[in-house]
Amino acid sequence: MSRKLTNVLVTGGCGFIGSNFINYLFGKSAGKGFGGNDAFTDAAFEGKVINVDSLTYAGNPENLSEVEKDFSGTRYFFEKVDITDRAEIERIFKQYDIDTVVHFAAESHVDRSILGPEAFVKTNILGTYTLLDVARNYWKVSLDNQRDDVLFHHISTDEVYGSLGEAGYFTETTPYDPRSPYSASKASSDHLVMAYYHTYGLPITLSNCTNNYGPYQFPEKLIPLMVLNMTEGKPLPVYGEGKNIRDWIYVEDHNRAVYLILKDGVTGQKYNIGGENEWQNIKLLEKLIDLTSDEAKLDSDKIRETITHVKDRPGHDARYAIDCTKIKKELGWQRKMTFEEGLRMTVKWYLANTSWVDHIKSGDYLKWIDKNYSNRTGKN
Repeated sequence: MSRKLTNVLVTGGCGFIGSNFINYLFGKSAGKGFGGNDAFTDAAFEGKVINVDSLTYAGNPENLSEVEKDFSGTRYFFEKVDITDRAEIERIFKQYDIDTVVHFAAESHVDRSILGPEAFVKTNILGTYTLLDVARNYWKVSLDNQRDDVLFHHISTDEVYGSLGEAGYFTETTPYDPRSPYSASKASSDHLVMAYYHTYGLPITLSNCTNNYGPYQFPEKLIPLMVLNMTEGKPLPVYGEGKNIRDWIYVEDHNRAVYLILKDGVTGQKYNIGGENEWQNIKLLEKLIDLTSDEAKLDSDKIRETITHVKDRPGHDARYAIDCTKIKKELGWQRKMTFEEGLRMTVKWYLANTSWVDHIKSGDYLKWIDKNYSNRTGKN
């Protein structure tokens, strides 16, 4: 029997994946109109979304402008709150009678975690703990009082599993072996989630996903960084020889999987979500050069001359690849976006949304957020 999702708390809903998830729920997928339209689906979601985001540098309410315009105050509510603020999280649970948590909020950039791990420990570990403990107490769950009408879903990463060699895949039973402060903090949060299930009977599901790409991804990440650098004539930095391998999935394919888990996933289970689409970084860059030069009418040979190999980062995992047999077999999930369609569509989106990009890169969006969202809470 599918779960009824009535009052859904989405953490980090102004970030890349979180905002795409909320747009998906409300039928506002950003990629529509840029190709690959057969891959877009309707979530048939009828509940309310309470978006909790502290609006750090990677959170941008502009990503949800269409949702806010059409549903704010009726089915969509925004709360500018830090997930480590227990009193505020308790207020939100009570005020909106939360029955479902979809926990996207996380510090996620590996390079930033190497330079400053403290923020990753605070948000990814302490923030997750706060949400879990508030949910446990508000829902009054225990091993003696188990419930099937509430759910805490935790979004995680394949990076918790460490690094693969040339063969093999990560499965749901692969031992954890994180190599960076980012992946270590996510591994810690995963363990907390499972501990709350086994110790307190908190109904949870957990998903570990591979690299996402698509609209609204912050420009520091690989694909948007390279596309934008090409259009601006900047160097294209590649770590080491560029032979590190990543598995890529279009963001809405990921979010369809998350929604399916929310509806039909087995309590206490984890699901790997993969693109089954492995690319060496340097090969992906070559593909991006071809697509971007074609769409933007640039000289691909001149762009290739700007590829710059830089010193590899510490603890750089060699290869990620996910076996997503479980979610395909048990929940019937399938990818709908081909990589060729998704990548070209993403390039088109960034080329078409120059005002969004400029707002981000100039830092003006932070001033806009401060002006318009400094007091955006539902506190009475």
